[in-house]
Amino acid sequence: MAGKQPISTAPKDGSKVTVFWTDEDGQENESIGQYRSLERLKATGGQWDETDAGWWIFTDSSTQKKVSPQSWQPAGKSRDDEDQSEAE
Repeated sequence: MAGKQPISTAPKDGSKVTVFWTDEDGQENESIGQYRSLERLKATGGQWDETDAGWWIFTDSSTQKKVSPQSWQPAGKSRDDEDQSEAE
């Protein structure tokens, strides 16, 4: 699987992938993300509703954020790897 893929094709089974999302300042970011369904969230405890389901990332070691990524690629594949593959 080469390069970024549309987020609609990303796995939603709880596996971690690299997601690309744009912040409120228009800056594109690359983070390890995980899709969390409402069922998965409810299993952790707490009060969750359907608006909480979606793509989640860690912004630091203890803070999580829900994001709306536009694309993804398998975790562990960096942009440098992608650039190298295109150069060959």
